[in-house]
Amino acid sequence: MSLQNQLEELKTQTLAKIAAAEETKVVEQIRVETLGKKGPITEVLRGMRDLSAEERPKVGAFANEIRDQLTAAIDQRKEELTEAALEKALVEETIDVTLPGKQLTKGTRHVLTQVMEEIEDIFVGMGYQVIEGYEVESDHYNFERMNLPKDHPARDMQDTFYISDEVLIRTHTSPVQARTMEKHDFSKGALRMISPGKVFRRDTDDATHSHQFHQIEGLVVDKGITMADLKGTLEVLIKAIFGEERSIRLRPSYFPFTEPSVEVDVSCFKCGGKGCNVCKYTGWIEILGAGMVHPDVLSMSGIDPKEYSGFAFGMGPDRISMLRYGVNDIRNFYLNDIRFLEQFKGE
Repeated sequence: MSLQNQLEELKTQTLAKIAAAEETKVVEQIRVETLGKKGPITEVLRGMRDLSAEERPKVGAFANEIRDQLTAAIDQRKEELTEAALEKALVEETIDVTLPGKQLTKGTRHVLTQVMEEIEDIFVGMGYQVIEGYEVESDHYNFERMNLPKDHPARDMQDTFYISDEVLIRTHTSPVQARTMEKHDFSKGALRMISPGKVFRRDTDDATHSHQFHQIEGLVVDKGITMADLKGTLEVLIKAIFGEERSIRLRPSYFPFTEPSVEVDVSCFKCGGKGCNVCKYTGWIEILGAGMVHPDVLSMSGIDPKEYSGFAFGMGPDRISMLRYGVNDIRNFYLNDIRFLEQFKGE
């Protein structure tokens, strides 16, 4: 069989394969196998060395013609298959705009975040700064600067997670106040600040206690600050959180970093002070601790207690949230149960 006949037969067989191909990758495979360096056309052309000088140009031209025909057929088939695949996808992926849409669940901020941000907004409205600090603190700032030297028995009031003898995970946000006091320039005005954040204590987890919880502590230092300023500030806070009809009372207490110290109660928001199971029939609910900044705490921050005075307070947003929404187990806030959390949608 002549070389031209071999080429003609190869063309016929290859065109049939191309026409039968149903995927572009199959067509590409045919191209490689047929037109590649090791393909049958190349093998046929190797026989040209046995032809005469007159026949070689004719056979070469015919071979190039066959190659061009097959290349064109391959390109055309690829285009046909690509268009067919596109048409199929358009049909299968057609969107029926008449179908009802899917309602997506909208997320919301965690209830504790909502309450903390609400408290922050109240104090920002009164001219306070919001200052955050370190969760890993030194013993010096966490205790000693809060009038709790190493041998002070009140340290037992806060079971502490120690990393080393001098480094710990903070038990309150008071270290932020100490760091801020020593940097504040009183020539530019009074210091008014709150310090929100997580705190940690070695406590047994139960319905009302957790080893991790939140605190928001506040501090005001200026000339002439009195207990009346503290009470007035806390009344604004309590009424904003629990309602204008609420009232507060101050009871004597003890905290190492304030003197005098008080526990602050709010009139029961369920019974209005008449007595019920929520307030244990006293008409009052303990809400936070506060007091006038101890002179030693001011002195350790380089502030003259004879010239300046201040008040401080500390509250637990977790406890406030429990009281406000009637939650009887603090652990519910940390279980990430969407059924519980979605009850507090917020704005």
